Amino acid sequence: MAERAPAEAHRGVAPGTALAETAVHPGDESLPLEKIAPALGLTDREVRRYRRFFGLDAVRWSPARDTAGLLVAAARNLAGLPGAEHRVRFVIHGRTMEATGAYSANPVHRAAAELGLGHAAAFVVSQHACASGLLAAALAGRLLADRGDPDALALVLTGEKTYPHVTRYIPATTVMGEAAAATLVGLGGERDRMLAHATITRGEFHQMTGPDADTAAAFESAYPGTLAELMHTAAERAGASMDEVRLVLPHNVNRLSWTRTCLATGLPLERLWLDNVPVTGHCFCADPFLNLVDAVRAGALAPGDLYLMVSVGLGATFSALALRH
Repeated sequence: MAERAPAEAHRGVAPGTALAETAVHPGDESLPLEKIAPALGLTDREVRRYRRFFGLDAVRWSPARDTAGLLVAAARNLAGLPGAEHRVRFVIHGRTMEATGAYSANPVHRAAAELGLGHAAAFVVSQHACASGLLAAALAGRLLADRGDPDALALVLTGEKTYPHVTRYIPATTVMGEAAAATLVGLGGERDRMLAHATITRGEFHQMTGPDADTAAAFESAYPGTLAELMHTAAERAGASMDEVRLVLPHNVNRLSWTRTCLATGLPLERLWLDNVPVTGHCFCADPFLNLVDAVRAGALAPGDLYLMVSVGLGATFSALALRH
């Protein structure tokens, strides 16, 4: 008889993993859709559609910063990092796009050096596209648990630059933003404890760059049900049900897709934190972390509340973290 896997393996997280602190850089400039429409090639009619149906109004961009600059700006806002640099063992950049260029020019290495973390192992995870930030957070906890040092920390960075004609928007879906987030992950924290990590990969949608009409339609049809299944799975692995989830912190793609998902899950729309959709645009892997900071600041989460951080990466990977505030 095969030996049963330990419960923590099924949950996908190391016991005791917690988000010790999360800070953000919200982007330097707020630009209404009308102002950026020429750069994106959007017509007035498309701008009205993005605003009316998708709930997008403006986007945050940081023209004067490169990717490393975005990451450093977010990490500088962590109150718990100064003086604790020696405790950071890993610096992980969860990013959507594969890094290109010389190894020595990798933004995560530049950011680590500037933050005084040159001693830490620094690397990128991008296999889950826009869901890679959640993967990075869960991975950070497992790496720390393997070290066996209860005082060690990992720094998870999320956020990227948009580039003209490549990643500034996804047609008929969203507009990309340049906000960033930095999260210190540790073991044994009392708040924001990670209970479960769940993913669903729909490999039939692996080629989503310039998909044909049939593939795009199939993905749109499968999206709400797959996301609903994922959220139920994450809650169940955390030992709860969706009825017990106080808040869902989603990726900020658009309001329409989340409305459809709520219909598929039975989750009331007011239990989704959608305040940043019209403000920041879709900021790659940073969205759930941006939403966490804003939700806590607004008092939307009370101690002990169960919440989900949820994101979807083209390719297509659906990912969720279940946490206890």
